[in-house]
Amino acid sequence: MAGVWFITGASRGLGKEIAGAALDAGETVVATGRSADDIRQALGTSSRLHALVLDITDEGAAIDVARHVVERHGRIDVLVNNAGHAQLGWFETIASAHVRRQFEVNVFGTMNVTRAVAPYLRARRSGRIVTISSVNGLLANPGGSIYASSKFAVEGWIEGFAQELAPFGIESMVVEPGMLRTDFLDDRSAAHGDVEIEDYAEAIEQFRAFIAGANHNQPGDPAALAARIVALATADALPARLVYGDDAQEWAADKVDRLKADIARSVGLANGG
Repeated sequence: MAGVWFITGASRGLGKEIAGAALDAGETVVATGRSADDIRQALGTSSRLHALVLDITDEGAAIDVARHVVERHGRIDVLVNNAGHAQLGWFETIASAHVRRQFEVNVFGTMNVTRAVAPYLRARRSGRIVTISSVNGLLANPGGSIYASSKFAVEGWIEGFAQELAPFGIESMVVEPGMLRTDFLDDRSAAHGDVEIEDYAEAIEQFRAFIAGANHNQPGDPAALAARIVALATADALPARLVYGDDAQEWAADKVDRLKADIARSVGLANGG
Protein backbone atom coordinates (compact mmCIF):
# COMPACT_ATOMS: atom_id res chain seq x y z
CA MET A 1 0.00 0.00 0.00
CA ALA A 2 1.29 3.46 -0.89
CA GLY A 3 2.44 5.59 1.98
CA VAL A 4 1.70 9.19 2.95
CA TRP A 5 4.74 11.46 2.88
CA PHE A 6 4.93 14.83 4.64
CA ILE A 7 7.80 16.87 3.16
CA THR A 8 8.90 20.36 4.20
CA GLY A 9 10.67 22.82 1.90
CA ALA A 10 9.31 21.01 -1.16
CA SER A 11 9.06 23.83 -3.68
CA ARG A 12 12.65 23.60 -4.90
CA GLY A 13 16.03 22.01 -4.39
CA LEU A 14 16.36 18.64 -2.71
CA GLY A 15 12.86 18.85 -1.24
CA LYS A 16 11.34 19.13 -4.70
CA GLU A 17 13.41 16.17 -5.90
CA ILE A 18 12.35 14.01 -2.93
CA ALA A 19 8.71 14.89 -3.50
CA GLY A 20 9.02 14.05 -7.19
CA ALA A 21 10.76 10.74 -6.48
CA ALA A 22 8.10 9.78 -3.94
CA LEU A 23 5.35 10.58 -6.45
CA ASP A 24 7.15 8.51 -9.08
CA ALA A 25 7.21 5.63 -6.59
CA GLY A 26 3.42 5.81 -6.24
CA GLU A 27 3.38 7.50 -2.83
CA THR A 28 0.93 10.17 -1.68
CA VAL A 29 2.87 13.37 -1.06
CA VAL A 30 1.93 16.29 1.15
CA ALA A 31 4.42 18.90 0.00
CA THR A 32 4.76 22.01 2.14
CA GLY A 33 6.47 25.33 1.68
CA ARG A 34 5.89 29.04 1.89
CA SER A 35 3.89 29.02 -1.36
CA ALA A 36 1.53 26.28 -2.50
CA ASP A 37 1.56 27.76 -6.01
CA ASP A 38 5.36 27.41 -6.16
CA ILE A 39 5.04 23.75 -5.15
CA ARG A 40 2.45 23.01 -7.81
CA GLN A 41 4.52 24.85 -10.41
CA ALA A 42 7.59 22.82 -9.44
CA LEU A 43 5.91 19.41 -9.24
CA GLY A 44 3.01 19.65 -11.65
CA THR A 45 -0.42 18.17 -11.05
CA SER A 46 -1.18 14.78 -9.59
CA SER A 47 -4.10 13.38 -7.63
CA ARG A 48 -1.50 12.15 -5.12
CA LEU A 49 0.13 15.57 -4.64
CA HIS A 50 -1.25 17.93 -2.01
CA ALA A 51 0.49 21.31 -1.70
CA LEU A 52 0.11 23.12 1.60
CA VAL A 53 1.51 26.37 2.97
CA LEU A 54 3.73 25.98 6.03
CA ASP A 55 6.27 28.24 7.68
CA ILE A 56 8.11 25.76 9.87
CA THR A 57 9.05 28.48 12.38
CA ASP A 58 5.34 28.78 13.26
CA GLU A 59 4.71 26.02 15.79
CA GLY A 60 0.94 26.48 15.74
CA ALA A 61 0.85 26.24 11.96
CA ALA A 62 2.88 23.02 12.07
CA ILE A 63 0.39 21.50 14.50
CA ASP A 64 -2.56 22.57 12.34
CA VAL A 65 -1.02 21.21 9.13
CA ALA A 66 -0.13 17.87 10.72
CA ARG A 67 -3.69 17.53 12.04
CA HIS A 68 -5.10 18.42 8.62
CA VAL A 69 -2.92 15.80 6.91
CA VAL A 70 -4.05 13.04 9.27
CA GLU A 71 -7.70 14.06 9.02
CA ARG A 72 -7.52 13.98 5.23
CA HIS A 73 -5.26 10.97 4.65
CA GLY A 74 -5.68 8.99 7.85
CA ARG A 75 -2.01 8.78 8.71
CA ILE A 76 1.55 9.97 8.07
CA ASP A 77 4.05 7.28 7.15
CA VAL A 78 7.18 9.30 6.35
CA LEU A 79 8.14 12.75 7.59
CA VAL A 80 10.95 14.43 5.64
CA ASN A 81 12.48 17.37 7.49
CA ASN A 82 14.06 19.19 4.56
CA ALA A 83 13.35 22.92 4.89
CA GLY A 84 16.41 24.90 5.85
CA HIS A 85 18.49 28.03 5.44
CA ALA A 86 22.24 28.67 5.22
CA GLN A 87 23.73 31.58 7.13
CA LEU A 88 27.27 31.85 5.80
CA GLY A 89 30.16 34.09 6.76
CA TRP A 90 32.75 34.53 9.45
CA PHE A 91 31.18 34.41 12.91
CA GLU A 92 32.11 37.94 13.95
CA THR A 93 30.63 39.35 10.75
CA ILE A 94 27.18 37.87 11.43
CA ALA A 95 24.81 39.93 13.57
CA SER A 96 23.22 38.06 16.47
CA ALA A 97 19.74 38.43 14.93
CA HIS A 98 20.92 36.43 11.90
CA VAL A 99 22.44 33.78 14.15
CA ARG A 100 19.13 33.42 15.96
CA ARG A 101 17.28 33.24 12.64
CA GLN A 102 19.54 30.38 11.55
CA PHE A 103 18.56 28.40 14.63
CA GLU A 104 14.87 29.37 14.38
CA VAL A 105 14.69 27.78 10.92
CA ASN A 106 17.12 24.87 10.97
CA VAL A 107 16.74 23.75 14.58
CA PHE A 108 13.52 25.00 16.14
CA GLY A 109 11.58 24.87 12.86
CA THR A 110 12.58 21.25 12.36
CA MET A 111 11.64 20.51 15.96
CA ASN A 112 8.26 22.23 15.48
CA VAL A 113 7.27 19.98 12.60
CA THR A 114 8.58 16.82 14.22
CA ARG A 115 6.82 17.61 17.49
CA ALA A 116 3.59 18.11 15.54
CA VAL A 117 3.88 14.81 13.65
CA ALA A 118 5.35 12.51 16.31
CA PRO A 119 2.11 11.93 18.27
CA TYR A 120 0.45 10.48 15.17
CA LEU A 121 3.39 8.16 14.55
CA ARG A 122 3.34 7.00 18.16
CA ALA A 123 -0.41 6.39 18.02
CA ARG A 124 0.08 4.01 15.07
CA ARG A 125 3.30 2.55 16.51
CA SER A 126 4.98 3.01 13.13
CA GLY A 127 6.49 5.62 10.84
CA ARG A 128 9.77 6.98 9.62
CA ILE A 129 11.48 10.32 10.06
CA VAL A 130 14.07 11.44 7.51
CA THR A 131 16.01 14.53 8.55
CA ILE A 132 18.12 16.32 5.97
CA SER A 133 21.28 17.50 7.67
CA SER A 134 24.62 18.04 5.96
CA VAL A 135 28.17 16.81 6.18
CA ASN A 136 28.49 20.11 8.06
CA GLY A 137 26.51 18.43 10.80
CA LEU A 138 29.72 16.46 11.40
CA LEU A 139 32.37 19.09 10.76
CA ALA A 140 32.72 22.85 10.33
CA ASN A 141 34.79 25.04 8.04
CA PRO A 142 35.70 28.74 7.95
CA GLY A 143 32.70 30.67 6.70
CA GLY A 144 30.30 27.99 7.87
CA SER A 145 30.49 28.10 11.66
CA ILE A 146 26.91 29.26 12.20
CA TYR A 147 25.35 26.99 9.58
CA ALA A 148 27.35 24.02 10.87
CA SER A 149 26.44 24.77 14.48
CA SER A 150 22.74 24.59 13.58
CA LYS A 151 23.26 21.23 11.87
CA PHE A 152 25.34 19.95 14.81
CA ALA A 153 22.36 20.87 17.03
CA VAL A 154 19.88 19.09 14.76
CA GLU A 155 22.01 15.95 14.76
CA GLY A 156 22.40 15.88 18.52
CA TRP A 157 18.67 16.35 19.01
CA ILE A 158 17.48 13.77 16.48
CA GLU A 159 20.06 11.19 17.58
CA GLY A 160 18.64 11.27 21.09
CA PHE A 161 15.01 11.65 20.03
CA ALA A 162 15.30 8.71 17.63
CA GLN A 163 16.23 6.48 20.56
CA GLU A 164 13.23 7.77 22.51
CA LEU A 165 10.94 6.91 19.58
CA ALA A 166 12.43 3.51 18.73
CA PRO A 167 10.38 1.54 21.31
CA PHE A 168 7.24 2.67 19.45
CA GLY A 169 8.33 1.22 16.12
CA ILE A 170 9.41 4.58 14.68
CA GLU A 171 12.66 4.70 12.69
CA SER A 172 14.87 7.69 11.94
CA MET A 173 17.52 8.45 9.32
CA VAL A 174 19.80 11.48 9.15
CA VAL A 175 21.00 12.39 5.65
CA GLU A 176 24.41 14.11 5.47
CA PRO A 177 25.04 15.21 1.88
CA GLY A 178 28.08 16.94 0.55
CA MET A 179 27.68 19.73 -1.98
CA LEU A 180 24.55 19.18 -4.08
CA ARG A 181 23.80 20.81 -7.41
CA THR A 182 20.78 22.80 -6.22
CA ASP A 183 19.94 26.45 -5.67
CA PHE A 184 20.78 26.20 -1.95
CA LEU A 185 23.60 28.73 -2.36
CA ASP A 186 21.31 31.25 -4.08
CA ASP A 187 20.30 34.36 -2.18
CA ARG A 188 16.87 32.86 -1.45
CA SER A 189 18.44 30.11 0.67
CA ALA A 190 21.83 31.46 1.72
CA ALA A 191 22.96 34.70 3.31
CA HIS A 192 26.38 36.14 4.10
CA GLY A 193 27.55 38.15 7.09
CA ASP A 194 26.96 41.89 6.92
CA VAL A 195 29.34 43.24 9.59
CA GLU A 196 32.53 44.55 8.01
CA ILE A 197 35.76 43.62 9.81
CA GLU A 198 38.96 44.43 7.97
CA ASP A 199 40.92 41.52 9.46
CA TYR A 200 38.61 39.09 7.67
CA ALA A 201 38.13 41.04 4.44
CA GLU A 202 40.54 39.08 2.24
CA ALA A 203 39.41 35.67 3.47
CA ILE A 204 35.76 36.62 3.02
CA GLU A 205 36.37 37.85 -0.52
CA GLN A 206 37.97 34.51 -1.39
CA PHE A 207 35.13 32.60 0.29
CA ARG A 208 32.44 34.53 -1.59
CA ALA A 209 34.26 33.85 -4.86
CA PHE A 210 34.34 30.14 -4.01
CA ILE A 211 30.60 30.11 -3.23
CA ALA A 212 29.76 31.97 -6.43
CA GLY A 213 31.84 29.54 -8.47
CA ALA A 214 30.38 26.48 -6.75
CA ASN A 215 26.75 27.58 -7.06
CA HIS A 216 24.93 25.27 -9.53
CA ASN A 217 28.25 23.52 -10.22
CA GLN A 218 28.31 21.29 -7.14
CA PRO A 219 29.30 17.66 -7.75
CA GLY A 220 26.34 15.98 -6.04
CA ASP A 221 23.23 15.01 -8.03
CA PRO A 222 20.11 15.88 -5.97
CA ALA A 223 17.84 13.69 -8.10
CA ALA A 224 20.03 10.66 -7.44
CA LEU A 225 20.06 11.39 -3.71
CA ALA A 226 16.27 11.84 -3.70
CA ALA A 227 15.80 8.48 -5.40
CA ARG A 228 18.09 6.85 -2.84
CA ILE A 229 16.18 8.43 0.07
CA VAL A 230 12.84 7.18 -1.27
CA ALA A 231 14.26 3.70 -1.83
CA LEU A 232 15.64 3.52 1.71
CA ALA A 233 12.52 4.99 3.31
CA THR A 234 10.34 2.35 1.64
CA ALA A 235 12.67 -0.59 2.32
CA ASP A 236 12.39 -3.06 5.20
CA ALA A 237 14.85 -1.25 7.47
CA LEU A 238 16.02 2.35 7.64
CA PRO A 239 19.72 3.07 8.28
CA ALA A 240 20.46 5.59 11.00
CA ARG A 241 22.69 7.65 8.70
CA LEU A 242 23.33 8.26 5.02
CA VAL A 243 26.57 10.12 4.30
CA TYR A 244 26.08 10.99 0.64
CA GLY A 245 28.63 12.00 -1.97
CA ASP A 246 32.33 11.37 -2.45
CA ASP A 247 33.15 14.75 -0.92
CA ALA A 248 31.02 14.16 2.18
CA GLN A 249 32.39 10.65 2.68
CA GLU A 250 35.98 11.85 2.37
CA TRP A 251 35.47 14.77 4.75
CA ALA A 252 33.56 12.64 7.27
CA ALA A 253 36.22 9.92 7.23
CA ASP A 254 38.92 12.55 7.78
CA LYS A 255 36.96 13.95 10.74
CA VAL A 256 36.67 10.46 12.24
CA ASP A 257 40.42 9.92 11.84
CA ARG A 258 41.18 13.25 13.49
CA LEU A 259 38.74 12.51 16.31
CA LYS A 260 40.33 9.12 16.93
CA ALA A 261 43.75 10.79 17.07
CA ASP A 262 42.43 13.38 19.53
CA ILE A 263 40.97 10.65 21.73
CA ALA A 264 44.24 8.72 21.72
CA ARG A 265 46.14 11.91 22.57
CA SER A 266 43.63 12.69 25.36
CA VAL A 267 44.12 9.25 26.87
CA GLY A 268 47.83 9.89 27.01
CA LEU A 269 47.36 13.37 28.52
CA ALA A 270 44.86 12.08 31.08
CA ASN A 271 47.41 9.49 32.15
CA GLY A 272 50.15 12.06 32.47
CA GLY A 273 51.71 11.30 29.08
